[in-house]
Amino acid sequence: MMAHLQRLLLISSASLLTFNSYAGAISFDQAWQVLQDNNHSLAAERANVETYQHLESAKGNLNLPQVSIGANYTRLDNDVTVTGKQLSDATTIPGLDVASAQALSGLLPILGGIETTIAEQDIFTSSIRAVWPIFTGGRITAAQTAAKGETEAARSQFEMEVQARYEDLSKYYFSVVLAKEVLETRQAVEQGLQKHQEFAVKLEEQGQIARVERLQADASLDKAKVETRKALSQLTIAQSALSKILAQGTSVEPTELLFINKNLPPMQVYIDQTLATYPGLALLSAKEKQASSLIKAEKGKYYPEVYLYGDYSLYEEDTLASQMKPDWMVGVGVSVPLIESTGRSDNIKAANSMVQRVQALKSQAREDLSVLVQKTYLEAQQAIDEVLGLESSIELAQENLRLREKAFKQGLSSSLDVVDAQLYLASIQTQQSVARYQYLVSLTRLLAVSSQMNTFNQYQTSAYVSAN
Repeated sequence: MMAHLQRLLLISSASLLTFNSYAGAISFDQAWQVLQDNNHSLAAERANVETYQHLESAKGNLNLPQVSIGANYTRLDNDVTVTGKQLSDATTIPGLDVASAQALSGLLPILGGIETTIAEQDIFTSSIRAVWPIFTGGRITAAQTAAKGETEAARSQFEMEVQARYEDLSKYYFSVVLAKEVLETRQAVEQGLQKHQEFAVKLEEQGQIARVERLQADASLDKAKVETRKALSQLTIAQSALSKILAQGTSVEPTELLFINKNLPPMQVYIDQTLATYPGLALLSAKEKQASSLIKAEKGKYYPEVYLYGDYSLYEEDTLASQMKPDWMVGVGVSVPLIESTGRSDNIKAANSMVQRVQALKSQAREDLSVLVQKTYLEAQQAIDEVLGLESSIELAQENLRLREKAFKQGLSSSLDVVDAQLYLASIQTQQSVARYQYLVSLTRLLAVSSQMNTFNQYQTSAYVSAN
């Protein structure tokens, strides 16, 4: 158990930039606020949410018309010209009387030699163009729904990251508290063995005990000092790790104590709350929404696209063609897909398969979450039972130590008996501290997965106070 504690205390996270300084004493709630402000992974996920929010807003512009200003330069192989003969040949005047026809025929030889330039060889035009889709077969709506699903997925990932960091903070924070309690226990053992050693020296001088008994007291005291220094080193490591994840340049001192709650709410309360709020399930729902939107988008390719369009000339050259061309035009366009190369039918099948996959994953996730909550709840309950069950052992160990010390002073017990009693009491106290730590780790995991992290203070105020 102590080896597990040592491995846990040796874990430290990567150094973070210090944004908020919180040196000295710090409560668990304050530490949580500092971590949320300073943690890089949370900042990255927060930026990811903002990215998809902007992309979702961009998809809203699909309903707006597309307006552009364009300019064209065209060079022809020759000027575009027309002769009078070409005009007369192409012109038919119905109902013309004989006199008018004779007059016109007299003019034709003259008109035939006339040549007019319609457009010059170099053409430059500029205009404003607008296209406004009014029906796309639901593809715009599908794209907007998919973008909303991506935003929801990013938000769910951020919330999952928040929960993970909350659990990490709980381990690091209460590891320091545990290490501090272990150190206090070791210091108490050292103080007790110090008194025992001093008394053993006096008894040896008085000839009441053998030299080996005093040597046993010396050796036990020296070993206790080593264990105290080791506990102090573990506390230093734990404080350093906590300072690192909080991005603090100086050591922080937790103000909380290890505790348990004698009674927890029913397990089903945590299960129901988890299944209703766990962001991982919301993430899968967002993926399902995206897949369903893909189905609608692919089906929309079978429908015609209807759009309004318009063009207004801003600049045109002074030519006959330009004078004949109207300044503006508007109209309605329809585009009917007959054969396309994107594989819309197979894409629909793939999207349907994706929806089925996400639904299966969601069902499996609900089962896994129920098992996780049940396992964590039972671990918390087991830690409670262990803490409460060790109270009688602590009382017995305290009484045994008192009797052994009294018997040693009367010459009825050996130094080894006193040392064993002292170490046994310390081991039970340490075991109880570790059980309290395991309870808090399980409790904070329950609160994280059920999205009830803001209720931690309620468990603190109703903490069980031991009689020992």
